[in-house]
Amino acid sequence: MTGFKNFILKGNLVELAVAFIIAGAFGSVVIAFTAWLTGLIPGTDDVFAGAVLGDLGFFLNALIAFLVLAAVVYFFVVVPYTKAKERLFPSQEEGTPADVALLEEIRDLLRTRGGAV
Repeated sequence: MTGFKNFILKGNLVELAVAFIIAGAFGSVVIAFTAWLTGLIPGTDDVFAGAVLGDLGFFLNALIAFLVLAAVVYFFVVVPYTKAKERLFPSQEEGTPADVALLEEIRDLLRTRGGAV
C-alpha cells in the first residue's frame, strides 16, 4: 500500500490528470471562440445576426462551463491532493541543506586551526 501511496502522491500523476482535464475544457472554449470570430468575418455564410449571436452564446456557454469545471477541479481535486501530499510527505525545512552545512562546518574548523581557505 505504501508503494501505491508514493506512486499517487509523489509522482506527477494527479498534476498530469488535472492538466488533461483543464486542457480539454479549454479546447472547447477555443473552438467556440473561433466559431464566433469566424462568424464575424464578411463573406462567410454565417454573417447574419442570428448566427453571430448564437455563436456568441455558444462561446459564453463554453467559457462559463470551463470556469465551473476549473473551480470544481481545484476545490475537489487540487486542494485535497495538496493537503494530503503535505500531510504524508512534509516539505523539507527551509535553510541550508545538510551537505552544505557540513562543508561550512569543515571550512570553519580549518579556519580555526590556521589553515588557509
